[in-house]
Amino acid sequence: MALTHGGQLQQVANQYQIPAEQWLDLSTGIAPISYPIPNIPLNIWQDLPQQNNDLLTAAKHYYQCEHLTVTNGSQAIIKALPELWQNKLNTLTLDNKDPADCAHHVYLPQYGYKEHAQAWRNAGYSLHFYLDELPAIDEIQANSVLVIINPNNPTGLLFTNETLLTYQKAMDELNGLLVVDEAFMDVIPSDQSICSQVANCNTLVFRSFGKFFGLAGIRIGFLVANQSWCEAFNEHLGPWQVNGPAQLIALHALRDNNWHLQQKHTLAELRNELEKLLWQYLGHNIISDIKGTDLFLTLSFNETSDLNAEDLYERLCQQAVYVRLTDEKDRLRFGIPTQQQLIKLTKIFKLCI
Repeated sequence: MALTHGGQLQQVANQYQIPAEQWLDLSTGIAPISYPIPNIPLNIWQDLPQQNNDLLTAAKHYYQCEHLTVTNGSQAIIKALPELWQNKLNTLTLDNKDPADCAHHVYLPQYGYKEHAQAWRNAGYSLHFYLDELPAIDEIQANSVLVIINPNNPTGLLFTNETLLTYQKAMDELNGLLVVDEAFMDVIPSDQSICSQVANCNTLVFRSFGKFFGLAGIRIGFLVANQSWCEAFNEHLGPWQVNGPAQLIALHALRDNNWHLQQKHTLAELRNELEKLLWQYLGHNIISDIKGTDLFLTLSFNETSDLNAEDLYERLCQQAVYVRLTDEKDRLRFGIPTQQQLIKLTKIFKLCI
C-alpha cells in the first residue's frame, strides 16, 4: 500500500478544485531556495551515466567519510535493506544458533518517515516503536535492527553524537544493524553527524541531497557505510542508478562552500520568521509547542483548543495553502517559506484564524 507524503500538490489541488498554480505549497521539508543549476554539456545528456570519481571525492569530503554509495535517493536503499540484511545474517553464526531464529526484530521511532517501517513490515519483521527515548540497550534483541531518524521528521528530535556512538557500539556487540537517517542533518552542526565514524562497524547512514540544496527533483542521495555494505548495495542496485546531469549538479553543489554558508544563514532567518508568525496568529491557546529544524517546523496542538490540526489543515487548504498533516492527524508540519511566501502566508492567517 502506498503511503501518504507531502508534495502531492496536484492531488490536493484536485480535491479542493483550486488550480495548482494558485497554491502555496509548504508540504515538504525541501529548502525553498535551490542551488543554481550549472551549465550541463550536451554529452552529459547523451551518454550513459558512469561513475563520477570527482563526485565521490567531493561527497566524501562534504560528508567526512571514507566510503559511500551514490543513490537515486534513500527510497531504493530503504526498500532493499531488509533483504540485504538477511543475506548478511545468513552468512553468520551466533552462539551456534541459526541467525534467522532471532533476526526479525526492528526498532523504529513512533513518529517519523513511514517508509522505514513499511519496508521492514513487508519483509515480515516484528516492529517495535519508541517515542522520545531510544529503547533501552538491554531490551534490544541480538541480530536486530535499530532505526534512528536524526534529526527526526516531523518532531525535530535530535540525539547527540555521543548517544548514537553508545548505541552503535551496543548494536555491534549484539551483531545488530544501526540505521541512521540523516536526511535533514545539513542544517545541524556537522559534528552531530556520525558519517565519519562508520567505517569499521555495522552502521548505515542515509544522507539526502535534495532537501538542503532544494533540488529534490533530480533524485540523488548518498549511503554512507563501510566498504562491505557499499559494495553490497552497488551490486544489488546495479548500474546507471543516478543520471549524469544529477551527478554533475551535485558535484558543483557539494564543492560550493560559500553557497552552503549562505544557504544555512538564509534558512535560519526564514525559520525564525515563520516561527514568529505561527506564534503570533495561533498562540499558546491553540498550539502547545513548535519543534523542527531550519527546513521545517511542526506544530503540536493543545487538547483544550477549539482548533485542532485537522481543522487548521482544512482552513488552510480552503485558502490554497498546503501543509503536511501528520499521519497521526495530531500535528501540522510547515515547510520553510521564502520572504515573499511569508507575506502571502501572513495575509492568509489574517483571514482564517
